[in-house]
Amino acid sequence: AGVGQANPFAARQTHLARKAKNCIFLFMQGGVSQMDSFEYKPRLRELHGKPLSRIPEISGELQGRLSFPHVTIGSPFEFAQHGQSGRWLSDRFPHLAGHADELAFIHGIKTDNQNHGPSTLHVNTGSQFPGSPSVGSWMTYGLGTGNQDMPGYVVIQDPRGAPMNGAAVWANGYLPAAYQGTLLRPTGTPILNLASPKGLSRPRQREELDLLGFLNRRHLQQRRDVGELEARINAYELAFRMQARAPGVVDLSREPAHIQRLYGLDNPSTAAFGRQCLLARRMVEHGVRYTMLIHGVQNNAYSWDDHGDVKGRMIRHSKEVDRPVAALLSDLQQRGLLEETLVVWASEMGRTPFVNGSLGGSPGREHNSWALVMWMAGGNVRGGARVGATDEFGLRAAEEQIPIRNVHATILDLMGLDDEELRYLHAGRLRQLTDVGGEVLDGVIS
Repeated sequence: AGVGQANPFAARQTHLARKAKNCIFLFMQGGVSQMDSFEYKPRLRELHGKPLSRIPEISGELQGRLSFPHVTIGSPFEFAQHGQSGRWLSDRFPHLAGHADELAFIHGIKTDNQNHGPSTLHVNTGSQFPGSPSVGSWMTYGLGTGNQDMPGYVVIQDPRGAPMNGAAVWANGYLPAAYQGTLLRPTGTPILNLASPKGLSRPRQREELDLLGFLNRRHLQQRRDVGELEARINAYELAFRMQARAPGVVDLSREPAHIQRLYGLDNPSTAAFGRQCLLARRMVEHGVRYTMLIHGVQNNAYSWDDHGDVKGRMIRHSKEVDRPVAALLSDLQQRGLLEETLVVWASEMGRTPFVNGSLGGSPGREHNSWALVMWMAGGNVRGGARVGATDEFGLRAAEEQIPIRNVHATILDLMGLDDEELRYLHAGRLRQLTDVGGEVLDGVIS
């Protein structure tokens, strides 16, 4: 609440001593199946085609699904242990497996809604209801950014479409408008109109912008509740600076051929998300505080919402992201940037170990807000660590349930921000990302 109006993105002091200066948030829209990716559940193969035995203390939609006819679905994929940590991973992630000892996993994460829209908001804003600031908005509000020639918060979505809730996923909510995410175009030139109009010199453009700034500030002085006006004035100045800096930042043709191959830009299956990951690395290099990458479109055929044919769809999803994500980790590491970058993998929910109805030829999985799995890497993350666990079915937490607010508190902590100190006065109440407060998961922090 003490942020100066003159420059909302001025770099600010952290609450805690942490290595990470930037964050890359990888969001898989639709609900990644944990028992087909990061959780080895051999018991499911033994029960394949049979109903689960009665499980006590299940409530809500999950209990409703279990009360209807259903059959257990064993994973069609093979699992193996990797690295010194012995991390179990599905064979759908062969490239990511090479980074097993750099990843810290969190199991049994609980969100408060089993539907895509509210749960997507809950993971990305801390609330299942619209109107709250996104994680990236809180982070740029608390830390500013280290580069004044690029946005502090950048979003690169799937070229096939938007996630559930659209721009609400990266909105500023009740924080000042300057802290909303800046959406880059997923194909072609990421930012339109970066080049100045022909015949307009930089000095002349600066004179015109100075005049516009004078008029805008005079307009501003005559009004109250001017957050959007302030944001617009700052946006004009940022756009002017970006015209000199951003064209080089977003031009992937400047990357050598071996780096483009590393990210899979030479393969139609991996090129789209590979481009997103490579742009994320360039954002980190140029001081962008928070970069959000989105894979998957709402809850359609391109999302991870695999109610049917979980085998075929998981093969396609994982092929699109495995190589690019592993390349991002490798590239950051070889450039000495992983230590100062927090990388987070997330989805809005997990899946059930069963499908309602009969087995059928190509079974899938239902929604499960009790068993989300996330992982982190970089910064002060304790590589190879595990926090939480799910039961033998992957249905819900076997240990203490982990609310998503605890994950949010941990992300802020790894970026040097104290959740209890990062607050904003709104509607007569000091608000924070975790709402009622979250507990840091110390097990993932080195």
